[in-house]
Amino acid sequence: MTFEELGLRREVLKSLKELGFEAPTPIQEQAIPYLLQENCDFVGLAQTGTGKTAAFGLPLINNIDTHSKLPQGLIICPTRELCLQISKDLQTYAKFIDCSITAVYGGTDIRKQITDIKRGTSIIVATPGRLVDLINRKVIVLGQVKYVILDEADEMLNMGFKEDIDAILDTTPVDKNVWLFSATMPNEVARIARTYMTDPLEISIGHKNQSNENIDHIYYMVKERDRYEAVKRLIDFNPSIYGLIFCRTKNETAAVAAKLAKEGYNAEPLHGDLTQAMRDTVMGRFRSKELQILVATDVAARGLDIDNITHVINYNLPDDIENYTHRSGRTARAGKKGESLVLVNGKELFKIKAIERQMRSTFTVGNIPNAEEICEIQLMRLIEKTINTEVKEHDIKKFMPQIVSEFESLTKEEVIKKFVSAEFNRFIDYYHRAGDLNAKAGRDDNNENRGDRDRGDRDRGNRSREEGKTRFFVSIGKRDGLNPGALLRVICDATALKSDKIGKIDIMTSFSFFEADEEYTERILRNVNGQNYEGHNVSIEVSAAKPANSGGSFKGGKKFDSPRGSGRFGGDAKKVGAPRGNEDFNRKRNRR
Repeated sequence: MTFEELGLRREVLKSLKELGFEAPTPIQEQAIPYLLQENCDFVGLAQTGTGKTAAFGLPLINNIDTHSKLPQGLIICPTRELCLQISKDLQTYAKFIDCSITAVYGGTDIRKQITDIKRGTSIIVATPGRLVDLINRKVIVLGQVKYVILDEADEMLNMGFKEDIDAILDTTPVDKNVWLFSATMPNEVARIARTYMTDPLEISIGHKNQSNENIDHIYYMVKERDRYEAVKRLIDFNPSIYGLIFCRTKNETAAVAAKLAKEGYNAEPLHGDLTQAMRDTVMGRFRSKELQILVATDVAARGLDIDNITHVINYNLPDDIENYTHRSGRTARAGKKGESLVLVNGKELFKIKAIERQMRSTFTVGNIPNAEEICEIQLMRLIEKTINTEVKEHDIKKFMPQIVSEFESLTKEEVIKKFVSAEFNRFIDYYHRAGDLNAKAGRDDNNENRGDRDRGDRDRGNRSREEGKTRFFVSIGKRDGLNPGALLRVICDATALKSDKIGKIDIMTSFSFFEADEEYTERILRNVNGQNYEGHNVSIEVSAAKPANSGGSFKGGKKFDSPRGSGRFGGDAKKVGAPRGNEDFNRKRNRR
């Protein structure tokens, strides 16, 4: 079927042709002919990325009386970003029609919106809170509205807008048309349909609450403290990622984005504490792909109508599992493939099963990539980028004789090795001795008997060490977020030693051990003692009889190497290491 066969007017078809739209999507094909009728209520259930905005926007633009300047169409949506996106799309559809469209949303100057409304407008696109404010001020009068569209109705109810929506709908005419679009159909959405609609046509693309079939859902078992390190590995394993990382709270969103940015990743946060100007700037950078990774809260999930997102990473699952459908729906839009990756600990597996039942889909169990896999991926990408680099012959010509002269003593193979190593050694060093982050199902390290383990682990400090090596005791361990790679970076950064000078590393719950060549004993003791790791002062001593007790409260700060270092991988070396856990979530869980 073509758009011409749907019954749209010539001016609307002209705008679609200019946009390059060729054939309607399934939701558009079924909804548009029905919505072009004069009196109809409608419920459309479809996942994000299926063309819902055009499904209601095209018939709305088509039906507007261009001679009236009173509001005839009202679209209510949950977030500022989605409000702006819908307004922009409608203006594009109405390019050849005299139809005024006004966006009304919070977080910006209300006076300008009041001025725009008073000039006259045909369609209002609004978030519930600001719309109620303007109705109470008598600025917006909805007595002539013919069409009310509730977009992302389930999310508006999840966000607590039930009373606002009821108040808004009560100010509209009884004989209006109500069109409701939603990805899921919880009881509260069904209540709205029963209360404000008359015999609505319900169209469901796929089963209710079903996930987009083009999305691969993968979950990874990790320990709570390893979430951040696991996210970094997933990003490094997918160097061409253009994706979203969803966190549960604003604080967590800001913290994860800040850590990634400090370590050279092209990432920024998007959450409710940002001003509208800041949100617009971040979204503009992300849409233009100047920004590679957006770290966001669920509030931002509904406004991100962006194509070509390759990955959605769930730093942790949302409290309401229905929100997972909306998170994952940010990828695999317009028929493309995408991946939704989830980090879970042993206690959260039941949520995966619940989501599978709700979505009628199945998760694949994934393994956090190891160092060798990541290094191979990054190395091949470096080589591919080098091969595809444009050579500016004219600019480089005068330097070539000197360059060739410098490389004369080296074979072709040696030149390649040195070139690759110059760019790549930092990444290899970062992942050297990096541990396995994959946890076992059904286990949660937070519940283990640490006292018994510590006593057993301390005995390992007395074992015989390798000949020619000194064994050191370290005052911090796993519960401080330490892992082998992080300890290695602390030692090498403080002593300027190469990583091959450090031997076996054992990370225990509250302390650790490592071995190093005997000749560096004094150097290590002198330089590593007093260093800082993730807010903990590092104290070390030679392990002889009973190791010293660990613990204490320590402060300070120091930078460590990052795989994103310099050149190919980004900015300066920065602080790394797994976070100590999701404190916001733990506090929330304890209140339940």
